[in-house]
Amino acid sequence: MVINLDEDLLSLVIDFAQRLGAEYAEARLHRTKQLGCLLRNGVPEPALIGDAFGIGMRVIHSGSLAFSATNDLSKENIKNMVEKAVKRARASSPLLKHKVLLSEEKSIKADWKSEEKKSVDSVDFDDLFGLLKDIDNLIKDGKNGVSFPNRLLASSILLEEKIYLNSNGVMMKSRVPRVGFSSYITTFYKGEITAITIPPGYSQLGESGGWEVIGRLKIFEYIEKETENLSLSVKSEQKPPREKVDVILGPQVSGIIAHESAGHPGEADRILGREAAQAGESYLKPNDLGIKIGSKEACVSDDPTIPHSNGFYLYDDEGVPARKRKLIDKGIIREFLHNRATAYEFKISSNGSSRATRYDREPIIRMANTFVEPGDYSLDELFEDVKLGVYIKSFMEWNIDDKRLNQRYVGLEAYLIERGEMKGMVKKPVLEITTPRLWSSVDARSKEVEFVGATCGKGDPMQGIPVWTGGPNMRLRAIRLGER
Repeated sequence: MVINLDEDLLSLVIDFAQRLGAEYAEARLHRTKQLGCLLRNGVPEPALIGDAFGIGMRVIHSGSLAFSATNDLSKENIKNMVEKAVKRARASSPLLKHKVLLSEEKSIKADWKSEEKKSVDSVDFDDLFGLLKDIDNLIKDGKNGVSFPNRLLASSILLEEKIYLNSNGVMMKSRVPRVGFSSYITTFYKGEITAITIPPGYSQLGESGGWEVIGRLKIFEYIEKETENLSLSVKSEQKPPREKVDVILGPQVSGIIAHESAGHPGEADRILGREAAQAGESYLKPNDLGIKIGSKEACVSDDPTIPHSNGFYLYDDEGVPARKRKLIDKGIIREFLHNRATAYEFKISSNGSSRATRYDREPIIRMANTFVEPGDYSLDELFEDVKLGVYIKSFMEWNIDDKRLNQRYVGLEAYLIERGEMKGMVKKPVLEITTPRLWSSVDARSKEVEFVGATCGKGDPMQGIPVWTGGPNMRLRAIRLGER
């Protein structure tokens, strides 16, 4: 266990870096343990076992920041790592147009963890494979005349343990286990093959916590319901209406929209152009706080502190307390996601958005649990006021441009709405729309919020980090849908 190791190793990093002239130093002892199982058509695939453990550190010297990491924890090697980092920072300093400075934050000491009733340390391959076999037995024969000839089921455990120390006096210890399930299924009906995931949209069932998460997810009931609806959607032949209609988006769809069109473009490093070569730019500019992007019903937040969430944390990897961030409030851009460096540039405090996936990855600005806020309506009330519309409950694919401005979502489980009542299924309706048009079209949200797990990709080297996406049912007015 990381928290039982010698914390003096981190003190050595900080002290030695300062003796070499560093203006700032931080060190993170970071362990990520993974256990993953795959079941393909009822047959176990080779299991995944991972255990990455080491120290990642950053220094600022002469206004230049450098990162280094090692999994050799001998004191001699740690000193060599620090020396190299300081030399790189010193050497690159004359090339910088702008010096790296960090926002002032409180010196905090904390020991925090995710609630864990049944420790993941006691879970083995038999538990994971047993779960997958039971699920496969539930769906292997197909549903409603639709066969599932190819089924790839995955279960996983990820355990993160960290100790963090910096030269500002911050010291953190943390433990966050996560449990997840995902699946890839090929359907076959009347000669047509469709590849989908359950949960839809390449999502996951995932939470932080111990093995008790499987019980909280009610995974068997969920799979039974989703495969039933999947089979019916595959059989549907009704095309979406060609005229403008009202569209109600389910929580999974509103969630991916929040993540892609509000979360990513709201990352301050991306706004400053520092993601352009890897992930793209943003339609937002540094001075866009306060601009109107949508209607008063457009409300999007990101909150790492939700208990049991897949993106749960209480302090980020710069030792800054986590809190809820209101990205869009009543149609107005209110807040960006920040680390300490971007917060300094914006002359504010960091909102605790800096995370790294492993010891050998540098902390960068990340989302946690990004969602559309709940509204005041029941789902029935959203339907009541729709003369002609489509309810897109889930989606099967999406894409969005590099600036997060033009986007496309293809519905999976979708229904026609006539005079306030849900009729038959609609086959693969396509919502293709710009970000301002989308958020300006929202006129109502339901009271209940639902979440699904996901892995958010960013960085080079790539860092896939656990998150939640979610939201309520959300109604859009006067939308023209396409078909796939």
